[in-house]
Amino acid sequence: MGHTPYGYRIEDGVAVINKNEAECVRRIFDNYINGMSLSESAKSAGHPIVHSSVKRILTRVCYCGDDFYPEIIERATFQAANKELKRRTASMKQTGKTRRKIPKPETEFMLSSPQMHYDDPYKQAEYLYSLIESKVVKCQK
Repeated sequence: MGHTPYGYRIEDGVAVINKNEAECVRRIFDNYINGMSLSESAKSAGHPIVHSSVKRILTRVCYCGDDFYPEIIERATFQAANKELKRRTASMKQTGKTRRKIPKPETEFMLSSPQMHYDDPYKQAEYLYSLIESKVVKCQK
């Protein structure tokens, strides 16, 4: 088995709830559902972690319980948090408040017709690469 999710520990090959961490997981879910940001939800719960780690906690269905992991949160809480996560994601996309995309310069490549042929494949490749011409086109932001 891979990494044990926060809120659990493995004892004798069985997942058991770590009471302190499980309480923190419950508070993270509640904080997020009640309007806090991902990072603030964890910070307020006493477990300051980066927002991507909080998102990973909110989307791990194992917290609802399964064949291996005991239940830490109710399925309704899990669904409410994920519904809120989707709503906020959609809202950010509509308002354009997403991470700035770094523009990539567009280039055009042209290959002149080969005039020579080498039996050595490395020399032939070197020759063909020397025929490539590029032209940088206006960069779009």
